[in-house]
Parts: sequence; C-alpha cells; structure tokens
Amino acid sequence: PNQMKEVIEKLKDDTQYYGEFGKQFLSNSDIGTLLKNPKEFGLPQDDNVNFHKGRYFHQLILEPEKAEGTKFVDVSSRNTKAYKEQATNGIIMLEKEGQEIRDCVQAMMEILPFFEGIRQAGNEYEVPAIADIKGMKWKGKADIVCTDKLIDLKTTGSISDFKWSARKYNYDSQCYIYQQLFGKPLVFYVVDKTSKQLGIFRPSKEFVERGEQKVIQAIEIHRKFFGENPTYDINEYYVEETL
Repeated sequence: PNQMKEVIEKLKDDTQYYGEFGKQFLSNSDIGTLLKNPKEFGLPQDDNVNFHKGRYFHQLILEPEKAEGTKFVDVSSRNTKAYKEQATNGIIMLEKEGQEIRDCVQAMMEILPFFEGIRQAGNEYEVPAIADIKGMKWKGKADIVCTDKLIDLKTTGSISDFKWSARKYNYDSQCYIYQQLFGKPLVFYVVDKTSKQLGIFRPSKEFVERGEQKVIQAIEIHRKFFGENPTYDINEYYVEETL
C-alpha cells in the first residue's frame, strides 16, 4: 500500500503523469492509438490547440491558480506576423479562443445543478488512480471525485452529436476504465462551445460494456506488438477489414 501511495502522489504532478514515469501505465488516451494506428503508440503527441483549450477549460473550473499562467495573443489568426513573433516555441491560444472557453465556464457554473455538482462539499479534484485491469497496469485522473460518482467535464462542438462523439472519442472506454479505477459511475457534464447549451450524460450499461470491449481489443493489440513476448513486428502492421 505504501508503494502505491507513493506512485499516486507522484502522478498528481502532471509532468510525472504525462512524462516518462506515467508511461509504465496504459491510459484511455492509448486506446485510440492502439485501435486506430498502433504504430503511433508511445510516441509524443503533436501539440494542438484543442489540447490547450481543454486544459484551460479544466483549469478554470478545477485549478484556477494554474489557469492564471495561460498566455494569449490578441490577434485575428495564427497567420499574422504578431502571432508568429510570440509563438516561437509551440502553440499559444488566441484571445478570442480564451474568451470562448471562459464563456463556456460561465455558462456551466451559472446553472445550479452543474454548480452544485461541481462544487459539492467533499469533492476532490484532479485525482489520479492506478489499477490492474485485465492483467495490465492502467492509470487515470478523474476531474471530480464525489461521494457517489465521478464527474468528467467535456466541451463539445455539438451537444446534439455528443452521443456519437462520445463513441468516436472513446468516452465509453474511459467510463469503463474509470469505474474500474475508482469503483464509482462516471457522469459527463458537457457544454457546447458554440451554442453554450449544457448537458448531463449518464452512461448506459451497453455504453460501458462497449468500452470494456475496446479495452480488451486494445490490450490484445498491445500484447501482440509491445508485450513481453510480442508475436508481431509493429513495422509489419496493416489493416484488414471486410467492406
């Protein structure tokens, strides 16, 4: 138990969680890579503006002190000279993108069921956990751990399409993994970036079972190419399907 405590303490630090130390565990973000293109497994992810937006959204609600350090460039687009002069190492959010996210946060926190769910007494934020799932070591970091459930905060391009995007972005496997890690059901609190419409999405049994199937598939692929005794060379990977 002490060793586990030490690992979890370490994983509270984002640099450890996303860095070399955290790579000994599989996480939900690996599911997409393993199922779509295992050749990219373990490679550093390209920086993109959606990561920045997502992180800023979470920080504003869960870790506002971190959000204060976010840089913005007040220009019309990334093609401008002013932007290129400032963004010499990586992507910086545009001021209008930052405002869009601040508006999303405001929309969410103004509605009582959302505010109460997020700010409930006893809630813990950004909580890491590790567990053995189907013979592999997994990690996860829950946005909000409540007494009876987990809350995961999401922004979406279209709330009416969230049911489909939840499948596409592997929120089903996230549900399954997090329920294994924390022993509590996961509920999504969602805001539409365009309309600012809100939604609370509760996973069905079928949704979670579909997530479990993705986990099983991803583990099979991992063992085949990256396990202790891989049976295939990843460079020989190709897709084979019936149309």
